[in-house]
Amino acid sequence: MKTTNHPARLARGLVRAGAAALLALAAGTAAAAWPERPVTLVVTYPPGGTVDVVARLIGPKLAEKLGQPVVIENRGGAGGMIGGATVSKAKPDGYTLMLDASNHAQNPALHSRMQFDTLADFAPVSLLLRVPNVLVVTPSYEVQSVADLIRLGKDMNKPVYFASAGPGSAQHLAGALFNLQAGTHLEHVAYKGGGPAMVDVMAGQVPVMFASLGSSWPHIKNGKLRAVAVGGGTRSPAVPELPTIAESGVKGYESYEWNAVFAPAGTPAPIIEQVSRTLAEVLKDPDVARSLAGIGAETIGSTPAELDVFRRAEIAKWQKVAKDAKITLE
Repeated sequence: MKTTNHPARLARGLVRAGAAALLALAAGTAAAAWPERPVTLVVTYPPGGTVDVVARLIGPKLAEKLGQPVVIENRGGAGGMIGGATVSKAKPDGYTLMLDASNHAQNPALHSRMQFDTLADFAPVSLLLRVPNVLVVTPSYEVQSVADLIRLGKDMNKPVYFASAGPGSAQHLAGALFNLQAGTHLEHVAYKGGGPAMVDVMAGQVPVMFASLGSSWPHIKNGKLRAVAVGGGTRSPAVPELPTIAESGVKGYESYEWNAVFAPAGTPAPIIEQVSRTLAEVLKDPDVARSLAGIGAETIGSTPAELDVFRRAEIAKWQKVAKDAKITLE
């Protein structure tokens, strides 16, 4: 059957095409002018922690390269979800960015109800760095190796306890992953924060912790904690003599805490690309690189597409861990 294009239908199509072109032009113009005023970097953790340290390290360098101030705004609480809720509702114009941590991928695995959709509400910008978790013990504890911990952790008559910053924290999940892959039964002891947990491990109240290398490194150096193995896929340049948990008998074990920058969904792609490229330059700054290496961080500076692949894989990984370990939070 022969068809003809109705004049009204053609007119509507032209209007839609014209509107789309105008929107694209407007977005391109806005991106070309960006930034014209200060940029807010929302940090999903309180002041003083590793995420905040990273923000205040890169913030001034980012501001210098963008030619506008970068205002650090701490919105801590609920494992990063308070800050996430704030940014998910922000105008997607490039003037609000979010510095988040590994909770970005872990929260969807733990919470059945959240105030935002992690994948739909945030546009990936750059994976900045990874810091491997490290298995640490009280210096006087009998565990000298991963094999020792596996042996003790399989004895159901003498429970072995490990500390964490709280239910569903990165340290809790790192321990749960160890249990699943090593076949152990380590018992979880949740604290209200990583600081109190680490204090009790140093004091011997709880003998084991899967801590961030960044936060535990000063205590390892001064002998208040003993490092047994790192949780990264490869040995850490910060402590190359320390074996990985994977090479010590738990094949495939890999646990990092990481930091990444996101923007509200709908932020113009040219702005996202500009921020991503600029952050990669910031991470190559000698002072920044030296400071990050000092906390055991592996700098990355990924593209938005690489961060998207990474976060999806992380979400899938921790969803499986939470399901297999029967960890849920409401």
